[in-house]
Order: sequence, then structure tokens, then C-alpha cells
Amino acid sequence: MTVDLQPTLRGSLIELRPMHVEDWTELFAVASDPLIWAQHPASDRHNEGVFQEFFRVALETHSALVAIDVQSGRIIGSSRYADYDAERREIEIGWSFLARSHWGGRFNAEMKRLMLDHAFQFVDRVRFVIGPQNIRSQQAIQRVGGVLLGTEVVRGQENVVFCIDRSA
Repeated sequence: MTVDLQPTLRGSLIELRPMHVEDWTELFAVASDPLIWAQHPASDRHNEGVFQEFFRVALETHSALVAIDVQSGRIIGSSRYADYDAERREIEIGWSFLARSHWGGRFNAEMKRLMLDHAFQFVDRVRFVIGPQNIRSQQAIQRVGGVLLGTEVVRGQENVVFCIDRSA
């Protein structure tokens, strides 16, 4: 089975589509808000040079998606898949952020649901790796059904790990 890590997914609020280099200006306009990153381990990601590296790496993964507000047609954030493990039938969803104008649950819940539904076509478990200080993201994942697995060192840093199983 071929796994599409950059699908186009559409809900009633959000469309997710592959990230392109042409998305830089609009995506950085969203990401330049320091409050988006206040609880994040990379709290300086609102700075252009720091975000430029984040954007470059996201493009190189060939698994990054931009989130578009269906009503306005504007980019409001991004997310991506990572660490697909065919043997364990597991993948990670992460590096997600949304414009503060779209905080409050509905947009994030739909973004995660679209990504989960797509992922569950080829995996049985989705992991979410979140910085220990990022309480807002931890609560958001719990609201969409994330179950706390515990803390784990991932990519050289201690993180809080949640999962959602297909059976859930």
C-alpha cells in the first residue's frame, strides 16, 4: 500500500493541502504571532529566521500540510505527519499551529479529525509528542481523544506523549 503523507483533506471548516514554497509569506504572517509559541519549546519560532528553518524542514519532509479556512480561503496554520512506522502501524501528527483567531477547539478538532481519519487508513495508532510546558496543546489533544502515555525522550528532548488508537 502506498501511503500518501501529503493528502488534500477537506472538512466544513478547514481544508488541508500539501505545503508549497509559495506558502511562505502567508504562513509566516500567521506564525509571526509570539503568543502562538509562548508555551512551545521553540518559543522564538515567531522570529523570521527561526520560522524559516522550521518551514524549510517542513517542506523537506514531504509530509507537511497547510490549513486553510474554507470560508475565507486564507492559510491559518499547518501540521504534518512524521515517523511513519509500517511495521508498528504507527505515525505521529505534530508541528501543528493555528492562528489565534482560530483557537477555541472547533478548527483544531476538525484538523486533527481529518488527519486522523486519513492516517487510520494505514495505521492503528497515532502519536502526539508535545513539550511538557505546552499545556494548551496537551489539553487540546485530550479534547480530541488523546490518551496520555507518559513522558519520553523524543528527538533529544523530554516530551509528553499522547496517542489515539484506531479502535477509539
